[in-house]
Amino acid sequence: MRKQHTIQELLAISTQYLSEKGCASPRLDAELLLGHVLGMSRLDLYLNLQKPLTTQEVDEYRQCIGRRGRRVPVAYITGTKEFYSLDFKVTPAVLIPRPETELLVEEVVRAAHSRLTAGKRPVRILDLGTGSGAVAIAVARQDPDFLVTAVDISPDALIIARENAESLEVVEQVEFIESDLFSKVRGSFDVICSNPPYVTEDEMRQLQPEVAFEPAQALHGGVDGLDYYRRIFHEAPGFLERPGAVMVEIGADQGQAVSTIAQQAGFEVEKVVVDYQGHDRVVVAVWR
Repeated sequence: MRKQHTIQELLAISTQYLSEKGCASPRLDAELLLGHVLGMSRLDLYLNLQKPLTTQEVDEYRQCIGRRGRRVPVAYITGTKEFYSLDFKVTPAVLIPRPETELLVEEVVRAAHSRLTAGKRPVRILDLGTGSGAVAIAVARQDPDFLVTAVDISPDALIIARENAESLEVVEQVEFIESDLFSKVRGSFDVICSNPPYVTEDEMRQLQPEVAFEPAQALHGGVDGLDYYRRIFHEAPGFLERPGAVMVEIGADQGQAVSTIAQQAGFEVEKVVVDYQGHDRVVVAVWR
């Protein structure tokens, strides 16, 4: 008869295993995956450390830990990722939402609210490269007068984004379009936002193992990582109300380069927002 492992024992064993496999946060990963298998929060795990688990629970957990040991991201194993205090479905068809992208959401919401205050209703927002729909949906959730057009070149990503819009109850506010940036977009917008691919060619060869599981087309921004910024700022004026704003997430060392691209396209760069690690993260540019 197989020994019944407790929660405490399994967490200790799996933490050691993931540490040996090079995972950056082995204890947290072990807790998140066990919580996923058991349907428990991390707090619940600690309140039930001596609880013995069934053979089925242990086997399912071992499968999850095995995948994590092969460096599959936790979010792809659990199928969900929290972003802006909302739970998003994620699959390998979409980029996993990052905490720093919440700064982009905050800037979009701030600009959209200022237009509401000025009497503009509804406020129309275009999200280029929506992926899981994280930015578009998080923005739409902030006010029923925010109408978002969410664009992605990947039909598989748009399926996930639509599912997230439905589960998070903003499907009436978000329109999804399969398009290569602006190619199939029609109309004009108050705010255009994007978290485009911005990883350089050299960086693509040095990515962490986990990132290799994410869609390359959502990461690779060309030789210098700036290809999509050139396209966005060059084409955006034809889709903007005046005054309109373009807000883009950027790589940690791209603030000056992206600002220059925006200025050369005729935009006034209002600010470069810095993230919690002190890195450039969002460029806010205005079209007057």
